[in-house]
Amino acid sequence: MSLAEVCALASRLQTQVRHTEALNAKLTHEMAVLKRLKFAATSERFSAEQKSLLEEAIDEDLEALAREVEQLQTTAKKPVDKHTPKRQALPSDLPRRDVHHEPENTTCRTPGCGCQLKRIGEDISEKLDYLPGSFAVERHVRGKWACVKCQTLIQAPVPAAVIDKGIATAGLMAHVVVSKYIDHQPLFRLESIMGRSGVSVPRSTQAEWVGAIGVQLAPLVQAMRDDLLSRQVLHADETPVAMLKPGLGKTHRAYLWSYCTTVWDDINAVVFDFAESRAGHNARRFLGIGEDGVGGWRGTLICDDYAGYKQAMNAGVTEAGCLAHARRKFHELWANHSSTLAEQALKLFGVLYDIEREVKDLDGRTRLRIRQLESRPAADLLHAWLMANRQKLPDGSATARAIDYSLKRWAALTRFIDNGDLAADNNRIENLIRPIALGRKNWLFAGSLRAGQRAAAIMSLLHTARLNGLEPYAYLKDVLERLPTQPASAMRDLLPYRRQPMI
Repeated sequence: MSLAEVCALASRLQTQVRHTEALNAKLTHEMAVLKRLKFAATSERFSAEQKSLLEEAIDEDLEALAREVEQLQTTAKKPVDKHTPKRQALPSDLPRRDVHHEPENTTCRTPGCGCQLKRIGEDISEKLDYLPGSFAVERHVRGKWACVKCQTLIQAPVPAAVIDKGIATAGLMAHVVVSKYIDHQPLFRLESIMGRSGVSVPRSTQAEWVGAIGVQLAPLVQAMRDDLLSRQVLHADETPVAMLKPGLGKTHRAYLWSYCTTVWDDINAVVFDFAESRAGHNARRFLGIGEDGVGGWRGTLICDDYAGYKQAMNAGVTEAGCLAHARRKFHELWANHSSTLAEQALKLFGVLYDIEREVKDLDGRTRLRIRQLESRPAADLLHAWLMANRQKLPDGSATARAIDYSLKRWAALTRFIDNGDLAADNNRIENLIRPIALGRKNWLFAGSLRAGQRAAAIMSLLHTARLNGLEPYAYLKDVLERLPTQPASAMRDLLPYRRQPMI
């Protein structure tokens, strides 16, 4: 073997060694990241209770469909007979609170009569109410008044309710909805909890309440979405949620898309959108952008580097990157491997975040001026550091990929410097969807697309209430009491960000 052949072989072997070392470093880093992200074992395995969760979703769907059909005034077929639980008498040992409904005028209204009416009896209907920590029965006493002379009978009308002739008050319905979507309690657990208080409310009945409430709250959620899309800057993110695959008895990965206003906006709102996939057309659909890219929202969207948002960007939406996503990749290298390069990068990112902490409470113009004076030089220094160190690293290494992420998205990552209304990262929306991860452990899956969309709508209203300092139970109870008689022209008065904080 000649000297030239030996040198060529040595060069090839050296290249293979470098490639193997880079591959080993990449796999070692990925394994370390997965170990850190690995969750503890869940306490709820696949069991018969999952069937209960599916039945809840189906019952909610049926009730929601029935309400929509009724609202659209379509001709419905005779309902199919189904096994419905028989309503049981409310326990006699529960405290009673009488709510009296009497006519405003007890004078006979028959033309030419004018006699004073006499009370001849009353109708009593009982509704189960819930006060935090206790149950009570609310007795609605509607006095009957009759004219002795002409036999005219009058009586106060039955108060309007979200569910006509239902057993639940607005307080109990609010408790069920908040327990399910804020406290992450499935309905079969609520059935058991109520049973310990001596009250029998089957989960199927609760599911019907949730379905009806979801339909009634839909106009409020739509109004909130309209307000959201009237803003120039939005945060966006998505998280997976399992959904039952129809006919197969299996689940597949659906997604809960989330959109919210910035912390500096004049309204505090978050709207969730449930979709069967992570495809980009779901974001475009929510933003009202047509398939041809015409129409819809035209603002700045703060999001991560997921390709699904690119369809909206191609239609004219401005992209703003998330500085926290770029920083996080270096933090993983530092936490898992004590990388000195990653430590240097974290210090440079820290300078930008120190400036953001200083300007977070200032007005937009002042924030923009300080960013131009201080953040721009800090960003330029970070960019120069990234460029210089990238040339020293082999392709495919974890550090190189972390640097490449920032360099390829540099324009989007630093767009906040030239706009005082933009946030530097997407942490706001990530924090808002964090409770969904806890909910997933209890819901296990969404029973249908309709069930997922209903959950998204209700959670939009409740989480927006929390954002605005409202106690979710008190807010929803008040909305359910006022909703049946609220004029359509005043519907927006019920939105959370138009109410005074309750906590």
